[in-house]
Amino acid sequence: MAVADAPLSRSEAKDLTRRRLIRAGFAILDAEGEAGLTTVKVAHAAGIAQSSFYVHFKDRQDLLRALGEQAGRRLREAMREARMRSREAPDDMERLRDAFRLPLEAICRHPELFRIGLRARHDPASPLREYALATAAAYRAHFVADLTAMGFPVADEGDRRRLEMIADGVGALTNAMALGHLEGRYPDLEEAVDVLVTFSRGYLRLLQPPHRPFNGV
Repeated sequence: MAVADAPLSRSEAKDLTRRRLIRAGFAILDAEGEAGLTTVKVAHAAGIAQSSFYVHFKDRQDLLRALGEQAGRRLREAMREARMRSREAPDDMERLRDAFRLPLEAICRHPELFRIGLRARHDPASPLREYALATAAAYRAHFVADLTAMGFPVADEGDRRRLEMIADGVGALTNAMALGHLEGRYPDLEEAVDVLVTFSRGYLRLLQPPHRPFNGV
């Protein structure tokens, strides 16, 4: 006799509903853009009553923050793993390229979320501005931590500031390459990866101690 699945606990059911709302939010945002993302549509797509939406999110802005946090957390973890793989095989150029391809591909999967984050970061009136700035700071901190783990110098504040400048430079160029691709100016994503690799290798070489050969990030 088949054993029936155990019923979900209240916390499990709540977590499942939240994940359904997030999946629905991503689907609507990707298909219809920010204008199409309403609490009514998201609740309907998730198969729940609209009133239940507010059990999990205060409003649409709160849902957008959750979408950004989930996408950002997954991307940062994937990028850290890609950088680690690249360090383990410093002569493998494809592993190095993977580390820079990942964020471009992630932006292209959710372009509207990317555009919302860019706008919010530069709009003091945006309710998402603090989230956007915190997200940029998280990417910067992860990159600096990875560079530090690779042995780049952080003996003083000047060293750390230079690493942060490199991290910001790579981030800004990644955004520029992604925008160019989304706008059709840079149709070949691999060419954008080429530019990012070249930029990174050139600037990071300036920070490399003289006694150590540079093999990329």
